[in-house]
Amino acid sequence: MRELAPEHQPDPAHPSAAAAPHGTSLTERGSFCSASCACGWRGPARRARDRAREDSHAHLRDHGADDAAAPPPDGAAGAL
Repeated sequence: MRELAPEHQPDPAHPSAAAAPHGTSLTERGSFCSASCACGWRGPARRARDRAREDSHAHLRDHGADDAAAPPPDGAAGAL
């Protein structure tokens, strides 16, 4: 698996970012959608909302967020 580019990593200059709660959201810019987190993490821009949503869930899962919700089942229509 490839490493994420520096802009997709939490900012090491802010140690409080590691202790920040993880609350993710999706942002659309033109035809692209990206996930971001309250801790400072930002995912890559994606053309598919589902891929950005998967990035968000992976971030929550990788960082041990207690409130990480399971991704919706395939084919399920969901809100952003």
